[in-house]
Amino acid sequence: MTDDLVTIWQQALLLAQQYKFITSLLIFALFMVTKQFLLKLIRKRSKRRGEDRRHQITLLNQLGNAVLLLLLMALWATEIQSLAISIAAFMVAIVFATREFIQCFMGFIYYLSARPFRVGDWIQMNDIVGEVVEMDWAKTTLLEVDKQAFTYTGKHVYLPNSQLITQTVRNLNFLRRYTLHSFSITNEPTVNAYSLLPAFVARAKSHCDFFRDVAERYKSVIERHMDVEFIDIDPDVVIETNQFAKLVVTVSLFCPTDEAHSLQQKISADWMNLWYKALNEQDSSAPSPVPSVSLVESTS
Repeated sequence: MTDDLVTIWQQALLLAQQYKFITSLLIFALFMVTKQFLLKLIRKRSKRRGEDRRHQITLLNQLGNAVLLLLLMALWATEIQSLAISIAAFMVAIVFATREFIQCFMGFIYYLSARPFRVGDWIQMNDIVGEVVEMDWAKTTLLEVDKQAFTYTGKHVYLPNSQLITQTVRNLNFLRRYTLHSFSITNEPTVNAYSLLPAFVARAKSHCDFFRDVAERYKSVIERHMDVEFIDIDPDVVIETNQFAKLVVTVSLFCPTDEAHSLQQKISADWMNLWYKALNEQDSSAPSPVPSVSLVESTS
C-alpha cells in the first residue's frame, strides 16, 4: 500500500513538472478556495462570539499569499533560475556597455552633493583651466583660459563628469579678478644685482599703487574665506642663481588678473634699464688698458 502511494506521488510530481501551467492554475484555484473557506469560517466564529478577528484575517491573507508565491516559485524554479541568469548576464552587458555614462551620471550626483564649483567659476582640472559655462548630467563645458596670461583662448573644452570623481578639481574663482602672478628675469652675473634691488623694488611698488586699495579689500575677502593669511600686497623680489650660474630675479605680486601681463612687461623693462645703466657705468669707470711699448735693440 505504501509503495503504491509513493508511486502515485511520484507520478503526480512528474505530471506537475510536465504540465506546469495547468498545475499552477490548479494550485491557484485550490489555494483561493481554501483561503476563502477559512476566511468565512473565521468571520462566522468572530461574529458569533462578538470578537474582533481583523488582525487574524489580515495575517491569514498575508501568509496565504506568501505560501502561494513559494509554491509557484518551487514549481517554476528551473525557469526562474534560467531567467535570473539571463537577466544577470543582460544587466552585466548593459553595465559594461554603458559604464562611461554611469560614471558620468555618478560624477553629476557628486557635483550636486559636494558643489565644488558653480557655473561661472574658474576651475582647473589636470592641465586645463577654464570658466564653467554649462553643465549637464554627462559633461562639463569650459571656456578655456590661458594659464600664463589669464585671458580667454576662445576654445570650448568638454570634460566628462566622470573626471570629477577620478581627477583633482581646483576652484580658481578668486583668480577671475586678482591673481598671484610670478615671473622671472635671467641675466649674466656681470653686475651686483643687490645694489639695484632698492631702486627696483621702489619702481615695482609704484606700478602697483593704482590698485592697492582694491587689492587690500579683495585680499581680506579671500583670506577671510580661506581662514589663512598668505597674500602680500607689495611685490616680492628674490635674487638667486640657477644651475647654469646665471642670475635669476623672480618677482611675485598680487595684482588684477587683466593687468598681470602688462605689469610684467613694465617691471621687466625697469629691471633691464637699471641693469644696463649699471653695466654701462661699470664699463665707463673701468681703467683703460695701458698700451705696451716694445723696445727693439738694434745691432750693428
